[in-house]
This record gives sequence, structure tokens and C-alpha cells, in this order.
Amino acid sequence: MPIVIPKDIPAFSALQEENIFVMNGERAFTQDIRPLEIAILNLMPTKVETETQFMRLLSNSPLQVNITLVYTKSYKSKNTAASHLDRFYKNFDDIKDKHFDGMIITGAPVETLEFEEVKYWEELKKLFDYADRKVTSTIYICWGAQAALYYYYGINKRLLPEKLFGVFPHKKFLEQHDPLLKGIDDVFNMPHSRHTTIDEADVDKVSELVRLSHSDYTGLSIAKSRDNKKIFLTGHMEYDRYTLKKEYERDLAKGLPIKPPFHYFTDDSCTEVDVTWTSAANLFYTNWLNYYVYQVTPYRF
Repeated sequence: MPIVIPKDIPAFSALQEENIFVMNGERAFTQDIRPLEIAILNLMPTKVETETQFMRLLSNSPLQVNITLVYTKSYKSKNTAASHLDRFYKNFDDIKDKHFDGMIITGAPVETLEFEEVKYWEELKKLFDYADRKVTSTIYICWGAQAALYYYYGINKRLLPEKLFGVFPHKKFLEQHDPLLKGIDDVFNMPHSRHTTIDEADVDKVSELVRLSHSDYTGLSIAKSRDNKKIFLTGHMEYDRYTLKKEYERDLAKGLPIKPPFHYFTDDSCTEVDVTWTSAANLFYTNWLNYYVYQVTPYRF
């Protein structure tokens, strides 16, 4: 089944070229199927690229999925045209009375700030409360995961001595037998790009949380609440082939101290890339849609 998105959003043609099944709203309306309603709160500056990455992953399932893109009204994006946001995005006021089957809250390049210093922190807290009340299951990613762990459980982030940057191997905790990781290899790769981290010992102190995977390089990689309503990813399974390359070249151009991303480039000139994480990413998001959203969400709210 397809994801349902507007025909004129940039992701539509991009995904069609990849032979990914997408459908516009007019066609979807003629089908007697109750689609899943998924919201994506996109906090990334590269909004068009990010929305396409998530739509690509959410399309890889037999379920019809309606996508609602959300942005923070309290912060004006400097990298995305206002016309794009006005046309394809909603703000909190637009969705606050609606229920969603699932929600994704992305990372954001604000991790070195204290949470309370982030310009949209007050709005984000309202969205966290909203997700807790009106969303069946929510995935929080990278800084979004750190912010949610801080808001819900009082777990604070810690500044790293240097940027954690690259593609790292992660190990499943096999004793969990969690359906979220069904079919994923015992060791799987995930990209990371961040300056801060969460201490696993702090997570273990919270009885409501369970760790699902770990890396000797990155620490905690996947955790969840025991009621399956909150999923925390410290990395970026959604990244495409050249996302880290673009970040690396951007930091070099700014004169920032940056090493080539770990376990990413396959040549000394830092141009060629082998993708080693997308099969795990596709399984993860398909499992989430099936086991933590579709199987438990009500037909009518």
C-alpha cells in the first residue's frame, strides 16, 4: 500500500522515480480503507530532504499511510521557503484537536543549547503533551529523543568531547525479543551525527524505560517506554546515501573541526559511499507501523 501525500510536494516525484508507491489524496479517497494517520514534526533545517527520507521509509509497508507534516510556529525556518511550509505543513494549532495513529519527531541542530534555551521549547513541550494524549505511538529521533527523555523522565544530555559522526555498528539486546527489531540482524548499522549523548545508566534508573540496542561507540541507540507509546532513537536511520557527506562538506566549508565520518566513505578521496543501514531502517519502520501502530490503534478515535 502507498503513502498518501500531495501530488505537488517535492517528495512525490522523487519517490515515484525510485518506483516507490505513492498516491495523491483524490485517488486515496476512492478506496474503502481506513489509512493510518502519521504526523511528522520536522525540526530539521533541511526540511524537504528530511520529509522525503521519512516518506521513503513509511512507504515500505502494505498499509496505506496518510502523512501530515508539522512545523513549529514559534520558530521561522531559515532554510525552507515559507511558501513550502504554508502549502504542505500544519502547526500545532491546526492539529491539536486531531488524533494520530503515529508520530515522528525529528532531530534538530540545537543540541549544544540547554533545552530551555531553544526558541521553540515551550511549543515543543505542548507537542510532547499532545503526543502523550492523542498519539498511539511516537518515535523521537536524535535531539528529539534527548529532549523527550529530558521532558518526560528528567534525563539530561551530556556534551561529548568531539562530534559523534559516522555509521556505527549496534547490538540488539536479544533477551528483549521486541517486535520493533523483528528481522533485524543481531548487529546492524546506524548513522549518527551529534555533539551530545545520553548516559545509559540514567536510562536504566527509570523503570518505565527499556533499552533495546547499544553500541560500544555511541552508547544507547534504541530504547522505548514499556507501554510502547514512546520510541527513542539516538541516531538517524532515515539518512540517505549522501546525507553524512553533505554534512561533512558543510562543516569543512565552515572551517569547523570535523573528521571524516566513521565507517562511511569507501575511498581516500571521501567521495564514494556504500550504504549499510537502509535494510535495518526499512525493517524498523515497517515493524513500528505494524506492531506498535496498526495492530493497536482503534479504527475510530
